[in-house]
Amino acid sequence: MAASQFISVRETAQILAVTEKKVMDLIGGGKLQAYRIADKFLRLKRADVLTLRNDGNIVKEHHAIPYTSAERISDFFYYNNFYFLSSILILVLLYIIFYT
Repeated sequence: MAASQFISVRETAQILAVTEKKVMDLIGGGKLQAYRIADKFLRLKRADVLTLRNDGNIVKEHHAIPYTSAERISDFFYYNNFYFLSSILILVLLYIIFYT
């Protein structure tokens, strides 16, 4: 599975081994560039995060919260619900057109 170009604040915190608050502080301080997606979701470029991690300027913290599989699945359905609903609607319309 290919890695996404943009990652969440939680994934960034896991990569940098810091808290999510520390990631927000890094964004506020201009060390990381964040992007708003749909004017709601905050995402960061994976390449920028990896560059910051490899520079060694970040002090690791031991308070990172794991991003569980259940949260990943929940986020997947939350971000893609439009596509699921659209697909179901298209299938229903195709059924109505061809079988009625």
